[in-house]
Amino acid sequence: MKLTLGFSPCPNDTFIFDALIHHKIDTEGLDFEVFYDDVETLNQKAVRGELDITKLSYHAFAYVANQYVLLDAGSALGFGVGPMLICKDNPDEISSNLKSQNPNLKIGIPGKYTTANFLLGLAFPNATNKVELVFSDIENAVLEGRVDAGLIIHENRFTYQDKGLKKIIDLGDYWEKETGCAIPLGGIVANRNLPLAVQHKINRVLRKSVEYAFANPKSGLNFIRQHAQEMSEEVMYKHIDLYVNKYSVDLGEEGRKAIRLLFDTALEKGIIPVIEKGLFLT
Repeated sequence: MKLTLGFSPCPNDTFIFDALIHHKIDTEGLDFEVFYDDVETLNQKAVRGELDITKLSYHAFAYVANQYVLLDAGSALGFGVGPMLICKDNPDEISSNLKSQNPNLKIGIPGKYTTANFLLGLAFPNATNKVELVFSDIENAVLEGRVDAGLIIHENRFTYQDKGLKKIIDLGDYWEKETGCAIPLGGIVANRNLPLAVQHKINRVLRKSVEYAFANPKSGLNFIRQHAQEMSEEVMYKHIDLYVNKYSVDLGEEGRKAIRLLFDTALEKGIIPVIEKGLFLT
């Protein structure tokens, strides 16, 4: 059975999916047509219901949960892994402006449906002057003055200081202090139109793929490097260590609790629509 599968070219995703798409594990008769896209493109594809299986932001999942179900394997949750709001100069002054009733600063964001944008809305609810950019362009947009602040994700956590940029707020740290929970960033979902047995099969083989990656961390090095050409091996594995952890093998009750809290908070603030179906694979 061939299924369409979308994930990003970021090291954490290529690390997780390497064994699955290259059949280093038993995929139980499943084969995959793979699409590599940045996270917001994947979010938009999920909104349109284009793929059988896809990585997406948890914020985006809120809008497609009636069409897709969340798998227990493959998620990116954790502590110290959240998005960061950065600027070129005067971070305290910019923070004060964004906290005001009528902030006038322009913020570059990696997409409307990203969890990063959701967290930004929680921390600075009045900051609505946003421009959507590909996540890898945000640092340069700040440096060139096209935006006053930038919301960075992924490996840019490791590079912004080298470019002379300054942190305004770590939104992952903000969430952790507010809730005591890990921050849910992205997950893997399967289309609810697939038979339930197939959904469970996808979850099993994905878990095996993550476990294989942990047991053989250098097995997918060439594949990971192929899609992260501008990164050193050290940065690639820093990225993987940050975003791939026990929650990537299985959400467990702790991971599910963090996701429920994220959704309950968003629903309470009117940020997401009401979800009619259960979030998790059962």
